[in-house]
Amino acid sequence: MAASVRARSMAHRRVGAGASRVAAAQPTLERALSSLQESSYAERLRGAPGLAAAERALQETVLWQLRVLAGWLPASGTALARAAAGAFEIENVMALAHQLAGGAKAPEPYHLGALATAWPRLGSAGSVEELATILRATAWGDVGGAGPGALRDALDVVWLRRLAAVAPPARPWCGAVCALTAARMLTVDGVRPPAPVLHLLRPVLGSSWEAAASLAEFTSALQPSLRTVLVGIASPKDLWRAEARICAVVEKDGFHLLRASMPGPDVVLGAIAVLSTDAWRVRAALTAAAAGAGSSEVLDEAG
Repeated sequence: MAASVRARSMAHRRVGAGASRVAAAQPTLERALSSLQESSYAERLRGAPGLAAAERALQETVLWQLRVLAGWLPASGTALARAAAGAFEIENVMALAHQLAGGAKAPEPYHLGALATAWPRLGSAGSVEELATILRATAWGDVGGAGPGALRDALDVVWLRRLAAVAPPARPWCGAVCALTAARMLTVDGVRPPAPVLHLLRPVLGSSWEAAASLAEFTSALQPSLRTVLVGIASPKDLWRAEARICAVVEKDGFHLLRASMPGPDVVLGAIAVLSTDAWRVRAALTAAAAGAGSSEVLDEAG
């Protein structure tokens, strides 16, 4: 009961679609940030030196909100909170993987505390190969040893499947994002997903899509319930529209869970969905303002 009350209260403090559009319409990033000075993001956004720092501040806020919610949950809710926090552990892993592959030094990792799946141990890896070995021995499992792109895809699918396993209302979100991931790999990246990713996707999508030579063929090969993700998407270059629609659906479902559910884990999941998509909306708004676009196509697509 206490966690549900707290979840609804936190979701009520979201910026929302209207204020996000106002921020997107600002002529500069600084003006957009100023429009958010009374929001739940204000403390972490204050003094952000640029768009990348602002995006990090948004994510830090969502993680803080998740950790606060976790503190109100009974022991039975720990699995939900930890599964949701997997998105931030993925960011830590990917930053480390890029560094180990010769890229830029990884930023300060997200501090997950008790919500970590395996991060402190993963952070000790000294090579890409060692990172893959450690991952195999954790709940992330065998996600392969390919390049960073395939690693992220595999981790994302593991995360979504884990969230769907502990929170049944999230199953449609898992299916939608898995379909979008497979479509992007086949039609944008132009590659067949590596074996570990295929192994992870097949329980969600089946296997009939794997031989698709076009986006239309891919869509036709999906289960009817998953085809809606790509309705009206005729070209691979428009897959971003499907991503925006998925975020809008997750937000809508989150509102439904908040309003229609009895106190319990579904209310908490609803709050997580609403808070996460709110940060996504604000990020799209700040990106538009930084570019001086005057509006955001992403927000327009999400509705």
